Amino acid sequence: MGAFMLDVLSKSASGVPGLDDILSGGFTKGSLFLIEGSPGTGKTTLALRFLLEGAEAGERNLYITLSETKNELLRGAASHGWSLGPNVDVFELQPAESLLNEDQQQSLLYSSDLELGETVKAIFDAVERIKPNRIVLDSLSEIRLLAQSSLRYRRQLLAIKHYFARSDTTVLALDDLTTDVLDKTAHSIAHGVIHLEELTPNYGSERRRMRVMKYRGQAFRGGYHDFIIRTGGLEIFPRLVSKEHVTQKNPVTVLTSENTELDALLGGGIETGSSTLVLGPAGCGKSLLVFQFAVAAVRRGEKVSLFAFDEELGLLFRRTKAMGIDLEGFHNEGNLIVEQVDAAELSPGEFAHRVRQCVEDHGVRTVIIDSLNGYQSAMPEEQSLILHMHELLQFLNRRGIATFLTIAQHGFFGDMKTPIDISFLADTVILLRFFEAEGRVRRAISVVKKRTGSHEDTIRELTISGRGLELGPPLKQFHGILRGVPIYSPEAVSSQREPEA
Repeated sequence: MGAFMLDVLSKSASGVPGLDDILSGGFTKGSLFLIEGSPGTGKTTLALRFLLEGAEAGERNLYITLSETKNELLRGAASHGWSLGPNVDVFELQPAESLLNEDQQQSLLYSSDLELGETVKAIFDAVERIKPNRIVLDSLSEIRLLAQSSLRYRRQLLAIKHYFARSDTTVLALDDLTTDVLDKTAHSIAHGVIHLEELTPNYGSERRRMRVMKYRGQAFRGGYHDFIIRTGGLEIFPRLVSKEHVTQKNPVTVLTSENTELDALLGGGIETGSSTLVLGPAGCGKSLLVFQFAVAAVRRGEKVSLFAFDEELGLLFRRTKAMGIDLEGFHNEGNLIVEQVDAAELSPGEFAHRVRQCVEDHGVRTVIIDSLNGYQSAMPEEQSLILHMHELLQFLNRRGIATFLTIAQHGFFGDMKTPIDISFLADTVILLRFFEAEGRVRRAISVVKKRTGSHEDTIRELTISGRGLELGPPLKQFHGILRGVPIYSPEAVSSQREPEA
């Protein structure tokens, strides 16, 4: 009984990064799986990678094509740098026009002159001859057209399934959904169903995502998972689920910025395993503030990761160097991992994957996302953005990572509007403001929230110079600073209490 259960639970690895994680190990051996999606979603690429994975494991593999020619398949594989090799056979059923080709091979058949039964028999004969461990059947749309009725189509699929089951062969059946999208016959017969789809945003490159719609007797990671097709095949980014990651038992420490006034405003600094949100209009010093913590972390011997959505790296390095912060030097030394992020080309799933890689593969202890405005551009649906950020921040907090996020608010003075409100997710919220006083545009800083400890409740003036950030004394003689148009009230000085130590 134990050996039988072990055999039932054995898996065939897919060879696609991320997919086996979603499938809890891969495809159950000896079963038929349906891979469906419109043309161009990556079905053939996934199928070829599945067969190549089998070939690398020393298994025999067979690609049965009713829709593409062998040369097309070989060219597609070559575009990814793949060579099918002797352990991957291609059996094609071509249309009758192939008879005009003097170089045709004797093994070629043509589906247009065959009845469905003869086509299926030809497939079975190829399987008997090659005896593969893995099979790809491309595609079910051709079989559906030959069947001409739902009843006959279902009977033939059942016959194919039972035949392959007796052969103990793992089968991926592809369906391009070009004949009858509403026909779910294959769904009920297949052991598992994977759906691939392509989305086209109003601006930017296409986005691809997949989900497992069914997997009999097997737990899997549900929901949509973003993926990309690049040279080398598919890369799938499993949806981040924070509760699957155990909280690390690292002691909570206070991280300072090495700026005495800023640390005092924050009640000593920022705790590890917490998230800090810096809000304010463009140009008020949000990025420079979080860079203070990045520099301090590098000097402590820790690694920092910066995801820059809004600023070109060359300009960023030059600008910060003029203020005494050598980000480029830290980057060249390998202590600061900087990624220039193009929001028009990046999906939220891929971004979460990159952050996770920095933490798990590179030992990063501080993560900076500058800014969430750019991240929102990659995720037009605001509610989905909040859910993505919730899972990402929870994951980082559980790993003891200090996370800093910036958001540029709309406007410069008066009522500020935040494009996306995630202040309730952050443990600490720092508010920066421009205000007008004595004929000058000045800056103010205040900590409006801190879950992890006490902080000053004062509003201080913030200045930026070649020495970096400098904080002045509390602005006691003004009120209405956070609205951007303060009122000078010298008599208010005596009535205001001093901040708690």
